[in-house]
Amino acid sequence: MKHIADGSSAEHSVSDARRLTLEPIGYVRAALATKVEAARQPRAAVGVPARIELLPGRNFEHALADLEDWTHIWVLFWFDRNAAWRPKVLPPRSETGRKGVFATRSPHRPNPLGLSAVRLERIEGLTLHVCDVDMLDGTPVLDIKPYVAYTDAVADAGNGWLADAAAVADPKPPFAIEWTPLAASQAEWIEQRTGLALRERVTTTLALGPEPHPYRRIKPVGHGFVLAVKEWRASFTVEGRSVRVVSLASGFRPTELAGSDESRVDLTAHREFRERWPASGRA
Repeated sequence: MKHIADGSSAEHSVSDARRLTLEPIGYVRAALATKVEAARQPRAAVGVPARIELLPGRNFEHALADLEDWTHIWVLFWFDRNAAWRPKVLPPRSETGRKGVFATRSPHRPNPLGLSAVRLERIEGLTLHVCDVDMLDGTPVLDIKPYVAYTDAVADAGNGWLADAAAVADPKPPFAIEWTPLAASQAEWIEQRTGLALRERVTTTLALGPEPHPYRRIKPVGHGFVLAVKEWRASFTVEGRSVRVVSLASGFRPTELAGSDESRVDLTAHREFRERWPASGRA
């Protein structure tokens, strides 16, 4: 990971600007695989476990000495899923429009550096067992520092634009999720047939909010909405803060299911699903 930094004086030109080189010291190992599964802040991820596995052969065993005495640590990491940055973003809690990215915690930054305070449970060799994690599986870790309460927590710190009375509480109360008997039986069949915990994934995603959103792969269809999870589709309706999952369907068209098996995805389960529930079609 290499990034150009501006020189410290006007004498420095672009051509001789200092080059900063970062190398991961380890990686996060967690159950969270996609952006939509991760909490927006660590405080909204209370109880979520993970491991930080440091790389061997770099004397990190000695670097970890005395760290187990701390209850919380800062983890500096790399937002490796983001390919570009945005000068203005729309934070989930903003009701007054877009904000400058430097006034937010958005991952879409010029240098995609992340910072999270997590609870340290124990250390085993080069593995740190942590909790309250909002990082995805495979996230590169750049540095670890102890969280020092008396200096890192500023009691009288201001809240910036979040002080606006119109700001929404975060995390927002989850939406209530109801499954019809049909959708529940379809989700159970898919999990037994493929191992994909689809009901859990759909419930977790929709509890965050059922509004159409590119990260959550939600779009309006007819009088309801469809959520895409891998190659499966969940049709649902919304009333107030209640979401009703009506049915599931394959994300493949009938012509795709009737074709050859040259697809990179095994279509067997999708074909069997359609034979079992032909009325579900493709959402």
